[in-house]
Amino acid sequence: MAVFNLGSINIDHFYGVDHLPKPGETLTANSYSRDVGGKGANQSIAVAWAGGLVHHIGAVGIDGDWVLEKLEALGISTSLIARLDCPTGHAIINVEPGGENAIVVHGSANTALGPSQVLAGLNGSRPGDFLLLQNETNLVQYAAEQARLRGLQVVYSAAPFASKAVAGMLPLIDILALNQGEAAQLTSAGIGGNELSEIGVLVTKGSKGAEFRRGGVSISVPAHKVSAVDSTGAGDTFLGFFAAGLDGGMSVENAMRQAAAAAAIQVTRHGTATAIPTLAEVTAFLTK
Repeated sequence: MAVFNLGSINIDHFYGVDHLPKPGETLTANSYSRDVGGKGANQSIAVAWAGGLVHHIGAVGIDGDWVLEKLEALGISTSLIARLDCPTGHAIINVEPGGENAIVVHGSANTALGPSQVLAGLNGSRPGDFLLLQNETNLVQYAAEQARLRGLQVVYSAAPFASKAVAGMLPLIDILALNQGEAAQLTSAGIGGNELSEIGVLVTKGSKGAEFRRGGVSISVPAHKVSAVDSTGAGDTFLGFFAAGLDGGMSVENAMRQAAAAAAIQVTRHGTATAIPTLAEVTAFLTK
C-alpha cells in the first residue's frame, strides 16, 4: 500500500517574538530561521519517517532548488514535484516563548498546479491506497474526484478552513481532519449531523489529545505531557503518522497513539520538517 499526497510545499520563515503581535503592533524579533514546510510537505515527511511509502504531488518555484534538495535529504522523492515559473509558496511564522504561533501563508506555486500534474501523480495508485489533501493547493476537489474513481481512501485536512470548500469535499472523502479551532468553525458554519455521519472525523485538540468519530463510535487518546517550544506543524506530524499507521494496517486507536507520541516529540523542537521525529524515536518514547 502507499500514501499519495497532493500537498503544499513552503519556505517557512520563523520569527521568535516575546508575544504574538496584536493588530497594528510592530515587534522586533529575537531570532530568525528558515526551514522547509507547508502542510503537505510536513505530512509527507511524517508519513515517510513513520515508515510509510509516500508519493508527494506538488510544486515549487524558481527559488526552489534548495527546497527540493532538502526534501530529498528528508526522504521524499521529488519526481512528481513540478518546477513552475513563479515563487515557491512561503509562510511567515511568529512563535512566542510558550510555543504558540501565528502564521500567514502565501500559496504561489502551490496554487498553480495543472490537472495533468495531478493525474500524473495518481497514475501509480491502486485501490485501497490513501490520498492526503489540504486546502493549501488548488485542484483539491478534482484530485478527490480522481482518487474516488481509482478506489483510493481520501483523507482531507480542512485547513486553512473555508466552509464552502469543506462542504464540497464531504461527499468525496473518507476522513475529515480538523484541529479544535477548525472544528468550532465547522459547527459555526452549520456543517454537521447527517453530513458527517458517513465519514470519519479526526479532531486534534493540542494538550487535550485527539478524538476520532465515525458512525456514533468515538475513540479518544490523551496528549503526552511535554515542554513545548514550538507547536508549528504538530497537527501535520500527527496526521502523517496517523495515515502511515492506517496504511500499514494499524487500528484507528493504535494509529492515533503513535501519532500523538510523534506530535509530542515534535513540539519539543524548533522548526517544522526537521523537527518531525523518526519511527524509532516514537517507539522509544512510547516504551519509556
